[in-house]
Amino acid sequence: MEPYWQRYANSRFLDGISALHLSPLHVPKLASINQRLKPFTGFEAKAVSGYVPAFVFFDCLRNRQFPTTVTIRRADQLDYLPEPDIFHDVAGHVPMHTDREFADTLVHFGECAHRAAELAASIRDKRKRAAILTSVIKAMARFFWFTIEFGLMKDRGGLRAYGSGLLSSHGELEHALDSPKVQRSPIQLEWVIHQGFAIDHYQPLLFVVDSFDHLYGLVQQLERWMKEGRLNEVAPGEPTVKEADLMSFLARDDHAKRPHRVR
Repeated sequence: MEPYWQRYANSRFLDGISALHLSPLHVPKLASINQRLKPFTGFEAKAVSGYVPAFVFFDCLRNRQFPTTVTIRRADQLDYLPEPDIFHDVAGHVPMHTDREFADTLVHFGECAHRAAELAASIRDKRKRAAILTSVIKAMARFFWFTIEFGLMKDRGGLRAYGSGLLSSHGELEHALDSPKVQRSPIQLEWVIHQGFAIDHYQPLLFVVDSFDHLYGLVQQLERWMKEGRLNEVAPGEPTVKEADLMSFLARDDHAKRPHRVR
């Protein structure tokens, strides 16, 4: 992956790779990563073995923890794998967590999840509550997908990737920056929250932010729109909001009270 990172990754990701001393020769231990990572931003990788419901995931971000899958893909899947694994999480996500601006953006996004749960709790009608919360979760998932997972940014020398879904797949990374089949558009929040996506092929549409300060401002805008009700009826389509995701928001007090331990 290193030649692809040097060519296509944003400069702060490369700084993070260097700061964490990640070796391409073996799968790192999370304890070792956390020893190096935490002094930078307070973030740490939290081991998980599988699916994490949406609110639990976002609550971890709020507490400067990143749920990190401990399974590993096969060698023949390095080009692309729809599901997260330790390579995706450690090689794609964790280096960005050394950057203060990016880390603060994740924390604020986690706080948005708490705001969504609070707003949902204030709606008495159960059907209306479920419908609105489903729409809000869908909007948040789309935003996360098109930024944290598949975002592009203006950087020295042109566009560079900062999204982990790109940075953990050499095939998708090259396709995202070089292919004429990809539409690369300046990010518009209105577009993003209504735009569905598919996870089983290379992305045909990617959004560009100007900087991490710009990205943080977009999370603030997302929260304002949530309060104003502008996320209550987003366009149908992917992603599907699972029952477990919905229930995790409705049971957020239980999740928030549980201690967050890194295994």
